[in-house]
Amino acid sequence: MSQWRLPNLDRYRGPLGDVLLAVSGVALLLYLGPTPVHGGTALLAVASAALILIRRRYPVPVLLAGAGVFMLTTALTRPPDGMFILAGVLTYSAAASSPRRRPWFYAALMWGSLMVAGSVVYVADWWTADQFTTFALVFGGAAAGDSTRMRRAYVAEVTERARQAEMSRDEEARRRVMDERLRIARELHDVVAHHIAVISVHAGAAGYALRDEPEKVWPVLGHIRTAADTVLDEIKSVVSVLRDPDEIRSTEPAPGVERLHELLTVLSAVGFAVRHQQRGEPRPLPAVVNLAAYRIAQEALTNAHRYGDGGATLEIEYTVDTVKIGITNRMAGYGHGRPGSGFGLLGMRERAAAARGTIEAGPVAGGLFRVQAELPTDDRAINRLNASTPAERA
Repeated sequence: MSQWRLPNLDRYRGPLGDVLLAVSGVALLLYLGPTPVHGGTALLAVASAALILIRRRYPVPVLLAGAGVFMLTTALTRPPDGMFILAGVLTYSAAASSPRRRPWFYAALMWGSLMVAGSVVYVADWWTADQFTTFALVFGGAAAGDSTRMRRAYVAEVTERARQAEMSRDEEARRRVMDERLRIARELHDVVAHHIAVISVHAGAAGYALRDEPEKVWPVLGHIRTAADTVLDEIKSVVSVLRDPDEIRSTEPAPGVERLHELLTVLSAVGFAVRHQQRGEPRPLPAVVNLAAYRIAQEALTNAHRYGDGGATLEIEYTVDTVKIGITNRMAGYGHGRPGSGFGLLGMRERAAAARGTIEAGPVAGGLFRVQAELPTDDRAINRLNASTPAERA
């Protein structure tokens, strides 16, 4: 059995209020004050009720029409006391609902029309203490209407600001989701590409060892297992942001320049010779710069291993406000018939951009391929790097 509910009356609140106000206005005109009721009073009551009912839609025209009706009534007969209350109501409506803020102009228009009509018809008898009451009703209605208007405008502005803030939060949330997806994709590419390349090389070496020197296959299989375990561990670390927040997260720090020797050891184990040169005094780097430097070196060495001739040079230079990473390899046999996807170079550029640095990658003279990145280690270098041209950086 369905439960009966009261209808929602919010949409009818305004019209019902206008009807009640119109009935009250008619009662005031007919029964307030000593003025006897006659045909003119009845017509005034009907006209006033009609004006009250349409005042929300046409506030200023209703005010002008009301001023004209009240002037005509004052000129023809002694106006009832309720008419002055209705004058204050119409002034309130104009001040509260008009698209323009002119409360005192509306009050002066209504009050001035009544005073002019009364002064012309009744001359000195019109100016009594009652006119101060009329003044208070009309100008008080204008003040109340202006206050209501400002409150509505304030509420509307606060509501709009809340809506804009909510939209901004939604946009920021979407942007962060996209940034996090890009970060995860970049991390996965950097980690997987490097270690899978190592596994591929070891697997090829294992095939040769099984055919020619079976006793040497066990160390090669050990390298494959180590590389596989490493890539699995790093994948778990990268996608940890997707885990349940109640899970215990890894506290292992992100890789940095200080762990490059581990990368070089792995590459050396597969027969890829890397000549490491370092200039300047090593120092702790900002976390973003440290991670970017490691990932750029890792990706560049992986590409050199896959597409180069079996060797590369890694140069790291610490300057006053930057760290420079350079990787150079010979392009003999580039690609081996398997062109790269281009995601590696894109990832390196995104790494450098995230660290507010610069990077250049491409062929150079002598059949070499060179990756040169410069990452700022303090705020002084950021504007200089972003404002300088490639020629100036060279």
